[in-house]
Amino acid sequence: MISALISALALPLDQPNLLWYDKPATQWVEALPLGNGRTGAMVFGGASEERYQLNDGTLWSGEPKEWNTAGAAESLPKLREAVFGEKWGEVDRIAQKLQGSYTQSYMPLGDLKIAYQGLKETKSYRRSLDISQGIASVSFESNGVKYTREAFISHPNQVMVIRLTSSQQGKLNFTAKLSSLLQHKTSAFRRNTLEMTGKAPIEVRPNYLSHPDPVKYSDKQGTRFAVKIQAVTRRGKVTCSQDALSVNDADEVILLLSTATSFNGFQKSPSRQGKNERKLTEEAIWEAEKKSYEQLLDTHREDFQKLFGRVDLQLEANSRKLPTNERLAAYKANPDPDLAALVFQYGRYLLISSSRPGSQPANLQGLWNDMVRPPWSSNYTLNINAEMNYWLAETCNLSECHEPLLKMTEELAVTGAKTAKVHYGAKGWVAHHNSDIWRLSSPVGELTGDPVWANWSMAAPWLCQHLWEHYSFTRDFTYLKSVYPTMKGAAEFCLDWLIEDQRNNAPKDAFGKPYLVTVPSTSPETKYIAPDGKRVAVGVASAMDLAMIRELFRNCIAAAKTLGTDKDFATKLETASARILPFQIGKRGQLQEWGDDYLEEDVNHRHLSHLYGAYPSDVINESTPKLLKAVRTALELRGDDATGWGMAWRLCLWARLKEPTRCTGMINRLLNPVDMVKGTWSGGGIYPNLFDAHPPFQIDGNFGYSAGVAEMLVQSHQGFIEILPCLPAEWSTGSVRGLRCRGGFSVDIAWKDRKIVSGRIVSHLGGELKIKFPGGALRTTKTKRGEVISLLGPK
Repeated sequence: MISALISALALPLDQPNLLWYDKPATQWVEALPLGNGRTGAMVFGGASEERYQLNDGTLWSGEPKEWNTAGAAESLPKLREAVFGEKWGEVDRIAQKLQGSYTQSYMPLGDLKIAYQGLKETKSYRRSLDISQGIASVSFESNGVKYTREAFISHPNQVMVIRLTSSQQGKLNFTAKLSSLLQHKTSAFRRNTLEMTGKAPIEVRPNYLSHPDPVKYSDKQGTRFAVKIQAVTRRGKVTCSQDALSVNDADEVILLLSTATSFNGFQKSPSRQGKNERKLTEEAIWEAEKKSYEQLLDTHREDFQKLFGRVDLQLEANSRKLPTNERLAAYKANPDPDLAALVFQYGRYLLISSSRPGSQPANLQGLWNDMVRPPWSSNYTLNINAEMNYWLAETCNLSECHEPLLKMTEELAVTGAKTAKVHYGAKGWVAHHNSDIWRLSSPVGELTGDPVWANWSMAAPWLCQHLWEHYSFTRDFTYLKSVYPTMKGAAEFCLDWLIEDQRNNAPKDAFGKPYLVTVPSTSPETKYIAPDGKRVAVGVASAMDLAMIRELFRNCIAAAKTLGTDKDFATKLETASARILPFQIGKRGQLQEWGDDYLEEDVNHRHLSHLYGAYPSDVINESTPKLLKAVRTALELRGDDATGWGMAWRLCLWARLKEPTRCTGMINRLLNPVDMVKGTWSGGGIYPNLFDAHPPFQIDGNFGYSAGVAEMLVQSHQGFIEILPCLPAEWSTGSVRGLRCRGGFSVDIAWKDRKIVSGRIVSHLGGELKIKFPGGALRTTKTKRGEVISLLGPK
């Protein structure tokens, strides 16, 4: 008898955390994502043939290798001389001599396709994704029989579980096959188990480079992979051949799928020192088959809900009974606050699904990729995108999901120490524009890349901001002690990187000395127009450099004080901080992007690098009103139109500037459904499956959007918690539960007509609590660990 489970298929259409559609996906950006941090799947939901496009977060091209360029440091003095001498025609060319190898690429694992036999015309079709539970479902009828599929990827059990049913006995007949775009073979592992094994390329050239042989394999090198799928059924017949697993005359089948690779760490060869990927998949299947479907499902739900259920956002709803793609199409004419809340929670869902303790960090596409040469190698782009992926982690109560990025930062400190020495003759560690699973740390470009992106050298300070932010929210002393050496190493590099301004017209400090500046300096990924009209990437003291180094030094000083260590080093940082060139305000009233007031090559550029100090940093805030006003002017000059993630950064900045109307405008842009034009998706906005459109798909826009919405509701970067600092008129009634604040606090608020009607703050660690209410009233309270403070109590 078919198991009488309460299926996700039975969820009402008007429940808040549901994506649903009345047609199967025909494009990858219509499919629905599942993941457990390591294994990912895109569910297409076909009726007669289902496709699960598979990924494993550890499957990358390449192996550890030497990517630094010997002798690169010899070009640094020449480059600085050219910059200080304003030799505009030479600086970018010299900068290229400091470049090293390109990164490797994140690989697609393969496809699982399930083809039904005997189906005729189907009706009553529905597919859905319950993001509160991480379950994708499909149902339809054919020949009077109702068919269902339910899929999830379990983090506790490290398997993908697919349950297929038919409403009539013996009507379930299908064939399952595994395939891959990579080198692979399939075989029968047991009577009811199909296995696919293969290998990733040893090199994949970036998709933006023309190359006669962009994908190369090696007989002896490369990461191996394995996939196993096993069928479990009480009735019916299961057979397995060389290339297919077949089920006949069944009414319920459980498919267990496991993936693994030979990856064994960023410094180890996956071919010579790799893990046994076949054994790993076999062990996962063996453990999972000991459990019933109900047990696997309950364990998965409990694990997923433990993270997802911490935060709830409720805004007024008016169109939940429309399929999600139709809700998107109607949004512009009929704004739907509940859809904005769904996309907020979707960002949290994607982080839970793509980033778990022990996994790799979410890359440019999170965990999901179907191309051998994906956009921008689907790597870690460290001049914004990888960091934006984690802006929501702490505020949206997913601190554990932050761990993969924090771990990668510590690993980059290892490889980056050699790069600092080889490329710059500097102490400490450095990282640049791109990285990959092997923790490449040199500037990419292979001596020909455009320095506007390739030569940016400030990834270490930005990544260290995440180390400090994690401490700011958790106040975990042991953790801070463990990451302080990584923060110190980044600061040591910056001390060596700063140099006295040697230009003839260099501004002087109060003691008549030239300020400390960064040279070479870039502002990703935009150029300036030099006095002779040339478009130049490399210059002096970008605002982003100045903000990051100031912030890093400040955080290192605070960390050393908290830990009771390194007093002399902290004093050294304080002395250097006082000598760094101050932020400059240009003739347009804007925060200057560079040390000199140059015009941008593209005044409406997608990047907002010069505004880093206002968000995600807080070195520019309400205590520096002139600079904050200059940030606002610079943001106005940049304009609101941008790519998906560029709009998300604008949303975060407008939220921090407390401009609800501008935030509404950015949300409307972000929720703009992109169009299919001549076979490709065009225009920034959002795809039918709610993936962010750069275009193409980049997941940072989803994550940045969720961070921006949280920033609209609660802020805590200025030493106090500010309640509803940027509430738009369209969200006049609603509630939010579980947002986290610095210092170890969580916030629950309900409001009506833009006024707080109930709310509380939970002090998880104890300590002083400062609350700023709408209207500006400030309340200070001393709290104990676990104490609950009412927002409607005495002010």
